[in-house]
Amino acid sequence: MNLNNLKPAKGSIKHSKRIGRGAGSGKGGTATRGNKGAKARSGYHQKIGFEGGQMPIYRRLPKFGFKNINRVEYVGINIDTLNTLAEAKNITDFNIEVFKQNGLISGKDRIKILGRGELNKTINVTAHAFSATAKQAIETKGGVATVIE
Repeated sequence: MNLNNLKPAKGSIKHSKRIGRGAGSGKGGTATRGNKGAKARSGYHQKIGFEGGQMPIYRRLPKFGFKNINRVEYVGINIDTLNTLAEAKNITDFNIEVFKQNGLISGKDRIKILGRGELNKTINVTAHAFSATAKQAIETKGGVATVIE
């Protein structure tokens, strides 16, 4: 076996049909596109959602709801999560950098501290928002809940 006599395996290569190359080929004339109509023309492009002329599904179904473009999304972090972090890594001051380092948020996420769980340590938390129960839980343990504007 040499490089000059290498061939692909028999049947592994299939040549495409050469359409529109004369009547003798059997694929001439209409070039397998049928007779007339939009699909027979060059440059034909079907519109997205076109269903052959019947009313498309996006027009048959009713519309509902809307997306509020002014909505502010928060990443919720519960007090029990802060408590486990405080005990495991001995953290007392929680801010955006601490949350990023521990993988709780990413990028420019806004943070809301939520009130599930118990606190065993005094911690200071800086976040964009606090639930009433979370703020109360932090302040009863002697900590400070600071809101970022």
